[in-house]
Parts: sequence; structure tokens; C-alpha cells
Amino acid sequence: MKKIYVIRHGETLFNRYHMMQGSCDSPLTKTGKKQALKAKEYFEKNNIVFDHAYTSTSERAIDTLEIITDVAYTRMKELKEMDFGRLEGQRDIMCPNDKSKFDTFFVEYGGESVYDMLKRVKSGFDKIFKSDYEKILVVTHGAVMMNLYRHIVDKNYKFDKALGNCSIFEFDYDQKFEFKNWIDHDFSDI
Repeated sequence: MKKIYVIRHGETLFNRYHMMQGSCDSPLTKTGKKQALKAKEYFEKNNIVFDHAYTSTSERAIDTLEIITDVAYTRMKELKEMDFGRLEGQRDIMCPNDKSKFDTFFVEYGGESVYDMLKRVKSGFDKIFKSDYEKILVVTHGAVMMNLYRHIVDKNYKFDKALGNCSIFEFDYDQKFEFKNWIDHDFSDI
């Protein structure tokens, strides 16, 4: 059985200014780096040592991973954030709150639908599942994780706000993906 820890990257400059970033990138802030250190502390405190890691090819995900662990890792385009098309870099107030609209909203702006993004992400996880590694860290993005949760755990779950930076989903994998835990960190001291 594999233990897979899926984590969102730390806070970025675009996160701070409430701008959409999917395929575009922005650097981690000082706070984002501290959040990644807090996640590292969580893994160390719980004696979680990874055999291997996988990360989105986005700089914000790679930088988060390199703060958390020095284990060997593989960059995967399949783990990138949803593409928001021409709305990349725009204020996130442009993003629809209605789930039924969100699923296909960005297509008309040259971006991806949730379904296309999940198909891409699933192909990445299929490769991870076939690996020989047993304890795995996966660093990815908010929309990827929220939609994984919605499509694997609870189809009716409503995210009232964006998934927190460095939030962790813990899964077991033994012929199927099984959700085990959702870890949010207390960042009040950073």
C-alpha cells in the first residue's frame, strides 16, 4: 500500500494580491516559505519520511517541495494547476462562485475545463501509482486539490474559500485512492 501526501504550494505573490494563477507563475512570498517550513515540521513531527516526491513543473510548487524535503523528485506537467486562459493574472474576483459555472467557465477564455484538468491530473497519478515508491509527497495546486476532493471524496462538498496554502490531503492507495485526512496548519505564529 502507498501513502500519498498531496500538498498545495506555499503563498505566492499572486495569492497575496488575489490574482488568478494557473499556468502562469509567481514566486513564493516570505510567508509562503514559512508555510512550507511549517509543513516540513508537521512531517518531521509525525516521522513521515518520503521515498520519493512528485511536483508540478511550476516554480512555486518546486520551491515548496525543496523547502519541505531533500528527497529525489520528479517534475510532472500533469500536476500543474488548471489553466485559466486569458484570465491568468486577473483579479480572482473574476472567478465564478457557482460550482456548476466553474467547471467549464474558463474554456471560453482559452483555458481548461475541470474535466480536462482532472483527466490530465489522473494520468499523472496513474504514473505515480505504478511507481515502486511507498511513501510519496505530491506538491500541486489549489484547484487541482479541491477538484480531486470533490471528485474522489465528496461530490457535493462546497469550498467556501480557497484551499489554504500548504494544506495537506493524506491518501492511501491500494488499487484505489482512499482519502484519510485533511491537515490545515496553524499559521498564526508566522
